[in-house]
Amino acid sequence: MSYSVAVSGASGYAGGELLRLLAAHPDVEIRTVTAHSNAGQPLIQHQPHLRSLAHLTLQDTTPENLAGHDIVFLALPHGQSGQYTDALGDAALVIDCGADHRLTDERDWDAFYGGEFHEPWTYGVPELVVGGAKQRERLAGATRIAAPGCNASTVSLSLAPGVAAGVVDASDIVTVLAVGPSGAGKSLKTHLLGAELLGTANPYAVGGTHRHIPEIVQALRGAGATGDVRVSFTPVLVPMARGILATSTAPIAEGVTDTQIRDAWEQAYGDETFVQLLPEGQLPRTADVTGANTALLGLVIDRAANRVVVVAAVDNLAKGTAGAAIQSMNIALGLPEGRALTVNGVAP
Repeated sequence: MSYSVAVSGASGYAGGELLRLLAAHPDVEIRTVTAHSNAGQPLIQHQPHLRSLAHLTLQDTTPENLAGHDIVFLALPHGQSGQYTDALGDAALVIDCGADHRLTDERDWDAFYGGEFHEPWTYGVPELVVGGAKQRERLAGATRIAAPGCNASTVSLSLAPGVAAGVVDASDIVTVLAVGPSGAGKSLKTHLLGAELLGTANPYAVGGTHRHIPEIVQALRGAGATGDVRVSFTPVLVPMARGILATSTAPIAEGVTDTQIRDAWEQAYGDETFVQLLPEGQLPRTADVTGANTALLGLVIDRAANRVVVVAAVDNLAKGTAGAAIQSMNIALGLPEGRALTVNGVAP
């Protein structure tokens, strides 16, 4: 069976990555691509690397153009997806790559995003530990899926096993992330110009203001965190087009041994394809996951500071966004989970 697919926001980075991966998927046919200001222009003009899709023309992003497909991907700026989702009732599967359907608490939405609150959808991180099981169990047969925030899923996957096993304390989490500017989208912004980025590292959204913080807290509560969940989150823009290197630390729970700590992560991810714990003593690099649907984790136990340190490398456009969306799509439809996805990065 071939599923008819529409992709909104197809001229952007997330939309382009969705199309790159979907173009190699044997069970889907990309029939409609939409954009706002670029409507009427050839897709290839905005995604020149997608040579196999040169026949497609960008249409207006309207409910009418998105309707009538089996699967609809929404790769729109935050706050814009909700206006379309209510009109897509006939679509068998809708996957939102924005934030509109991620948060379960309206107060968090008001505090970090604002505007109209929309119902939460099934969260699209299959490997995440939730309530003693994996999120993929909830994704099977889902019809509405919220793809994760790239930074949020990276940090959540880093720490959820320790939280679920009770070997770390979630009340004092500190995470510092080196991130590529593609996560901010294609819109022209002065601070994302090459002249502003090359040769420097720029912190932003410091001091508890980043929008992915409530998403991380929500995921860690789902993993079993009780009491206060506090996350000090510091992202830093660095001059790499795509990628996240997140260093996350949390206090070690009282009486926990080093073996118990490592066992928590090994048991969580030992049989996973796309989230891999590296051997002891190894740490990941962003270069090793470029273009791959892989999250690589390095685990270090710092007894001097009594903290667990997890270093995670993710391609923000692949496993961080589009890869997670397509992996979740495969699960929802009962297809092989890794179809059209790869663990292999691009080097050099």
